[in-house]
Amino acid sequence: MLEVNEDASSHADRRATGEAIERGDAGPSVEALLARIRQAPTLTATGTGTEPAAAADTSESRTRTETVPLGAGAGAGAGAGAGDGDGIETGTGTGVDCGVGALPAPAASTDSTASTASPAPDADGLAAVVAAAAGPFVPGGHLSPDTDFFDAGGTSVGAVELVAALEDELGMEIDLDEVFADARPRSLAMRWLETAGATAVLSAPGLQATSTAARILAPAPPSGFGPALAPDSTPARVPDTPSIPLPGTPSGAVVSSRSIEGGTPSATAARPEDLDQILADLSLADRLPWTGSPEPLPPRRILLTGATGFLGSHLLLDLLRHSDAHVYCLVRAADEEAATARLGEALKSHRLPWSSEIRRRVTVLPGDIRRPRLGLSEDVWNKLAHELDSVVGVAAAVDFLRGYQSLRQSNVIGALTLAELAATGPPKPLHHISSIAVFNEVGIASMGEDDPLAHVDRLVAGYDQTKWAAEVALRRARDHGLIVTAMRPGGIGGHTRTGAHNPQDLSSGLIAAFGRFRTVPAFRALNAAPVDWVSRVAAAVICEPDAWGFDYNLTGVPNTLDDVVRDMAFGGMHVRVQDWDEWRTDALARLEAEPIPELGFLTRVLRSPTALKLCEATLKGPAATGERTAALVEALGLRPAARYDAQAQLRTFERLAQDGLARVPDKDDQPYLWFSETTEGAVGPVGADADTPCSMALTLSIASMYQLVKERRVDVGGELLCAAAHPEPLLVERGDVWVRPEEGIPQRHGTRHQLLRYRLTLRDADGGRWWLEGHKYARARRDVWRQTRALSVEIGREGEPACLAGELIVPADSYVRDQIDGIKVDPRLTAQEKRAAKLTWLAWFGAEMGRGLLGPFTRAAADLLDLRRTRTPSERHR
Repeated sequence: MLEVNEDASSHADRRATGEAIERGDAGPSVEALLARIRQAPTLTATGTGTEPAAAADTSESRTRTETVPLGAGAGAGAGAGAGDGDGIETGTGTGVDCGVGALPAPAASTDSTASTASPAPDADGLAAVVAAAAGPFVPGGHLSPDTDFFDAGGTSVGAVELVAALEDELGMEIDLDEVFADARPRSLAMRWLETAGATAVLSAPGLQATSTAARILAPAPPSGFGPALAPDSTPARVPDTPSIPLPGTPSGAVVSSRSIEGGTPSATAARPEDLDQILADLSLADRLPWTGSPEPLPPRRILLTGATGFLGSHLLLDLLRHSDAHVYCLVRAADEEAATARLGEALKSHRLPWSSEIRRRVTVLPGDIRRPRLGLSEDVWNKLAHELDSVVGVAAAVDFLRGYQSLRQSNVIGALTLAELAATGPPKPLHHISSIAVFNEVGIASMGEDDPLAHVDRLVAGYDQTKWAAEVALRRARDHGLIVTAMRPGGIGGHTRTGAHNPQDLSSGLIAAFGRFRTVPAFRALNAAPVDWVSRVAAAVICEPDAWGFDYNLTGVPNTLDDVVRDMAFGGMHVRVQDWDEWRTDALARLEAEPIPELGFLTRVLRSPTALKLCEATLKGPAATGERTAALVEALGLRPAARYDAQAQLRTFERLAQDGLARVPDKDDQPYLWFSETTEGAVGPVGADADTPCSMALTLSIASMYQLVKERRVDVGGELLCAAAHPEPLLVERGDVWVRPEEGIPQRHGTRHQLLRYRLTLRDADGGRWWLEGHKYARARRDVWRQTRALSVEIGREGEPACLAGELIVPADSYVRDQIDGIKVDPRLTAQEKRAAKLTWLAWFGAEMGRGLLGPFTRAAADLLDLRRTRTPSERHR
């Protein structure tokens, strides 16, 4: 992705060059770059790059492997922060090697016939080859060797395509998890060299080059800070692990102790190189300036990052609604116009307003959380440092597949840059949106607001590691006097009123899979809360000075396994509980057999060993507790946390179904509850006496309680026996009954209120189609019992007006027997759930019928008490 603060001409030049390379019109081809690898000179102990690998002396250099720095070689001066501007800032790594550390010189051979070693690989050249192969999969068409693939705009799908391209075009077999762990081309190249060893062979059309093993990529120097955090040009480096020759390895091959200890990605522990990088990043907090305490006043000017995200957009609106503050929103875009447009589209996509009043109180700043000084000019940075009185950091790269190296720039370095801004100029509080993921260690005992965080070496997902590192680094910033508030949401559910949700959120994906596949993995607790509650509490913390400087768990009331099963059962979705491994295997098989584009990210998560460990820690972890949050909510008079139950998820589930993520129960599903209804009466030609016997034997059913709450509709099946229509029974192909349709709005000047409306599509034995329309009405009369049983019907052929009309009545002796005592419930439910389902249906239906019957009597009472002397036009017809 092209960075937002670069010169426009350089943008155009690089883009044109990249497009030309893709077309093959200009620039080095893959074959040419591979030729550079093959022809690269061997580096020897003298570092000249031109001498033979076999030394002439007979000292102990014959029996040990020596290493030489790349400072004088091809990588001199190419520090990890000195890229070409595509995602890596300049000025922070001059004079530092390219992060490869030292390449080993091959050991001298004792065989006189082997006085000359085969050419060693050019690590820079191989990194350039990988970068060229990755270019077509990023928006800019070009990727520098030190730029992260995802930071440049690459996607998870693009990563899959990149792995396939590297294998097809170069013969490089790289595991997909390697790309997610560290997506810099240089890192991929070095890791491939390490794992492939001396047997590695690069292939291209008509070209092959044999390479030897090289050391693993050392941690990249910290980057992304302004001068306040980088007083010198060479950031501190973590000491490299010494190289150890292993018995049995090919001549000249060196494996670092880091790789011996598990340098490759592990599904159970963090990678050693990631731990080294975390330690280096934590030390950056010690370079923050010292500061004092801010004034304990509600903020008037707030900097908010992440306003285009799901939580950030809701938090922006809550800050505007519940304070008088002016909010500066940092938005990643090329200019202010594009940033404003992006913010507006984000708010609208989450069903939030974007009015002129909101625009008046919002200043949009084009920038980038990953860049030095947030990608802002020095003047803007200094202006904000002296005018702001609060900094709120919501922006984060949320991807459960990517590794620490790929996410650190956004999630760790960005957080420290915000801390630098908060500490520059007048003291300002920093409100950091962390995550409950800082506890995502399998087997952790508790997750309280003041409980110890997880052991970082037991966090395997890059996202968990970056959130842990950011929070711990900001704890160090507190020692410098900075007021830091950490707020940890869990799963962020959809809005309880608008249904707005984050389709890429893991919680949304899991809930969608639960409803779609009717299976649930066994878990201890789901720590999730709706976005409107999380956002409102976060806004209250930001605006209340007495709440600053503490840690809060914004996880609401956790859902247990029993809660989820019961909620889904009441919704007509009976689910089966499975072991985690069984559920994952089953869900993955279904997703692969019938791919669902909207759940593609969940498929990738279930395939990744690293992401699976994150899911396991999430599902098997304890319920999070938030006593401090609950006390604050009570003190401020906010809505207390409530369980994110079926009712709260109703609108979100509808949106999930609309977006293809979930499936609402329908007529094809096994009924949740059903009962019989028998009616008898007579019909005749319209306008004539009804003298032809007619009866119906129907089965009324509901697929879910959602169907009642949302549509007030009941499904109908059965048959109609009416000789006036056809001598044989007419079968119901589709039937619906609406309870109090149109809210029971009166018909014919208020004398009749609708109780039930029947609409049936029928088919006779000859294939002819018929329709039936029926109504049960409530009137202000004493025969209330008969009104609930009498059905006025009209019958006609499809596409024609009614030809028959009459009245059918439910026999009094069968009403209670069939529609109360005869209620059947899904046999898969437990006895307790069956009783609850019956009572729920009877309570709901009884309340609706009571409201319908009460309406006409209330209207009649109002007419009797009306003391007006003149009647209204409608009353003259009564």
